[in-house]
Amino acid sequence: MRRWFRYAVLLAGLAFLAGCAFTAEPVWAPDEEVARARFVSDEPPSITLITVINNITGGGAHTALLINGSQRVIFDPAGTWYHPYLPERNDVHYGMSDAAVAFYIDYHTRQSYRTVTQKVYVSREVADIAIREAEAYGAVPKGMCAISTTTILARVPGFESIRSTWFPKVLMRDFAALPGVETETFLDNDPDDNSGFILAYGIRNPNM
Repeated sequence: MRRWFRYAVLLAGLAFLAGCAFTAEPVWAPDEEVARARFVSDEPPSITLITVINNITGGGAHTALLINGSQRVIFDPAGTWYHPYLPERNDVHYGMSDAAVAFYIDYHTRQSYRTVTQKVYVSREVADIAIREAEAYGAVPKGMCAISTTTILARVPGFESIRSTWFPKVLMRDFAALPGVETETFLDNDPDDNSGFILAYGIRNPNM
């Protein structure tokens, strides 16, 4: 009886840990902050897949989606990046100016990681559909950046060929097959410990 009790306790503990691993962290900025941060780019509407790749293992480390429509936002599922001037609602960050985009890429790009952007130009209507789908998705649990991004893209016209996947590099390869993709790779020699990076940038308003 004691043995079965110990097994039951162990299984319950494992179930609890598994639940913690897939627990999302909801964030909801006030309306006034979201409205104040709104950034409209002069560039044509586009959807850009951002993939962070480990330079040592070659594996995909993170996936995000930069969407430029009636405003420019970034869907950063379960990401660690943030900025005190840029409000967030469940992994959608608003106010993505050119400086904010550069900060995002710089934060992820360092000695052990490179960042690849793949941009596809779309209509304003399609970009806004992508924004609405990202906003409607909700907070993303850790480890689900690629699967959440493919779920969103599957609901956007013109991206039906993107397969559902948990792996950032599989998503990157599918995205590369879309017509008219513009690809850019970012490299940097910054140290891997970027714990003070956001603090250093936090004093700067990227929309000023």
